[in-house]
Amino acid sequence: MRLVLKWLLSALALLAVTYLYSSGVQVSNFGSALIAAAVIGLLNMVVRPVLVVLTFPVTIVTLGLFLFVINALLFWAASGLLPGFQVNGFVAALIGSLLYSLLGVLIETALESVFKRS
Repeated sequence: MRLVLKWLLSALALLAVTYLYSSGVQVSNFGSALIAAAVIGLLNMVVRPVLVVLTFPVTIVTLGLFLFVINALLFWAASGLLPGFQVNGFVAALIGSLLYSLLGVLIETALESVFKRS
């Protein structure tokens, strides 16, 4: 139940990113947002750990700021894989991934408080 709820809320968060930053990130409809949220989640689960390990020295030198670049690249890569999800360049991917991550933290906090009470 929690996974499905998180997926739905992540899709809504992606639509919110589109609303907040419509010049850089576009999602055509809720179905595309659901698929994009799933693809972003899969990329973060499978590809991100590999990239973090491979770029560990750069991440140390930049005091962790390179992780923002990795997030932006994965966000941008997801848009390249899906027809209903478009990101207009790296800067748009960086801003979009930051907004999406902030909304993701809010979602996690809300879900934790809801499921902790149950």
